[in-house]
Amino acid sequence: MAEKIKIIIDGEKFEAEEDQTVLDAVHENKLEVPTLCFHSDLEIKANCRLCLVEIKGEEELKTACSTCLKEGMEIITHSPKIYKARKFNLELIFAQHVEECDDCVFRFNCQLLKLALEYNVKITRFKDRKTKRPIYQFGPIVFDQTKCMDCRNCEEVCPVNFLEVKGRGTEIKIEPSKAKKKDCVYCGQCIVHCPVGAVEAKGEFEDIEKPLKEKDKVVIAQFAPSLRSSLGEEFGLPVGTIVTGQLVAGLKKLGFNKVFDTCVGADFTTTEEAEELIERLKNRKNLPMFTSCCPAWVKFIEFYHPEFIRNLTTIRSPHLILGGLIKTYWAEKEKINPKKIEVVSIMPCVAKKYEAERKELKINGSKPVDQVLTTREIARLFHLHKIDLKKIKEEKTDDPLGLPSGAGIIYGATGGVMESALRTIYEKMTGRKLLKIDFLKVRGMTGAREAKIKINNQLIKVAIINGLKNAQKILEKLKENPRAYDYIEVMACPAGCVGGGGQPMPSDGIIREKRASSLYLLDAGEDIRLAHENKILKKVYQDYNKEKIRLISQTKFFKGGKSRIFKLKNSKETKKWR
Repeated sequence: MAEKIKIIIDGEKFEAEEDQTVLDAVHENKLEVPTLCFHSDLEIKANCRLCLVEIKGEEELKTACSTCLKEGMEIITHSPKIYKARKFNLELIFAQHVEECDDCVFRFNCQLLKLALEYNVKITRFKDRKTKRPIYQFGPIVFDQTKCMDCRNCEEVCPVNFLEVKGRGTEIKIEPSKAKKKDCVYCGQCIVHCPVGAVEAKGEFEDIEKPLKEKDKVVIAQFAPSLRSSLGEEFGLPVGTIVTGQLVAGLKKLGFNKVFDTCVGADFTTTEEAEELIERLKNRKNLPMFTSCCPAWVKFIEFYHPEFIRNLTTIRSPHLILGGLIKTYWAEKEKINPKKIEVVSIMPCVAKKYEAERKELKINGSKPVDQVLTTREIARLFHLHKIDLKKIKEEKTDDPLGLPSGAGIIYGATGGVMESALRTIYEKMTGRKLLKIDFLKVRGMTGAREAKIKINNQLIKVAIINGLKNAQKILEKLKENPRAYDYIEVMACPAGCVGGGGQPMPSDGIIREKRASSLYLLDAGEDIRLAHENKILKKVYQDYNKEKIRLISQTKFFKGGKSRIFKLKNSKETKKWR
């Protein structure tokens, strides 16, 4: 642990650690210094220069994010000199940021506008200098260079180096790569790490209002595990607040005919995936088995490492399985023509938009899921319809696809898919009741974790990865030692779906951990905590034969082609992606 040193901030004495920055000390002591480009996930770049402070004895102002503390340092965070410099830098930022506030991801929570008000900035003082810059679309992601402030956060966070820096000085640009060997995987981390809304997901919340108004349509909403612990942030609730009942009530108020829980789909994914792993372990074939719930991870494998396609589990992700069940099992029970059913998945993920469009995932020629909205999109839809989750009366999900096990709920956190599967694998392999349900070895927020799980006399070697840069290291290890693991869970986003590209912003390690902790608490309080014990799952298995269930739950993955990069005329124009 670093040694403690004494410092002074705005005349008040504090203790700090010698390896901290001025900004670290400011945050730790709950003081205020504005930031824009700073993100705790990323390296310090000091590009926006809004965190300027005065250091006694230094003539020039210093950026708090990049200035290291020293014993006896005296720091001033607010002064006329600082105010003037910050105001000028804000005006320069607005000169390279074309405002489209009504159509921005930060419409209800814009740090840039807040600072403009605080520093009395005339946002039109300097002429916009990027009006002729291009707007790119690749897959469901739109990158508007007319809004980019060149902080380079997106370039750093991109796990596949698809975004590249071109030019220097005032001509610097961040652009999508045109190299044949590079492609976007649609994880959306560029979106949640962009401080000014220059990168966004293709919006679809306007499209969903059309079927909601059609009388002959049966519109079904399903929502992902992580939404229950993240959506509340969009309404000013504390991070990690559970809003399941409020979300259901809000969706019904919008006009959805039924609201089901994707966690039920997760219980089917777990049960089928557990059986597939047991079969692979028995035959020692196509090991290690990779999870395939994360479509960004699947695209990464298909495009960058097709030699590992055979290692992906053939079991579909939960929202596709539930969508398939809605259009087959539920439609039959309710005597509804599947063609009249519109399934809308509300996900923490941008890549799910791409996944729902994949032709090879159709069932009997029909898409299991018709539209995907992100957490931010559904929040915006609620705001537009004046639905406030803080005030709305809770409602329950609908039968029969609304009651999951605790194992389905933890899918939203890194390690959750693995733990859910291990619970079921244990009981299926041993024939005994699992007494200790929590597999604590696979939990945690670190980017890569390993564990050995003993079941009967067999030692199952597992790895849990979040972040595709960490996954790359594991794949390199497997090339050297193909038998290093038996089962690997990979999520493209930090901490899994709780840190997804469609989640509320800001998002950092502390926020993601609180969201995940809430999911584990929910799991601990459930009566049924094993996926294969879910009552509706048992009923479906009883009513349907194995072939029908496999049609809904299994798929084949093919080598993904390279995405097209479109140049758009304006940020509201979008193209259909491959």
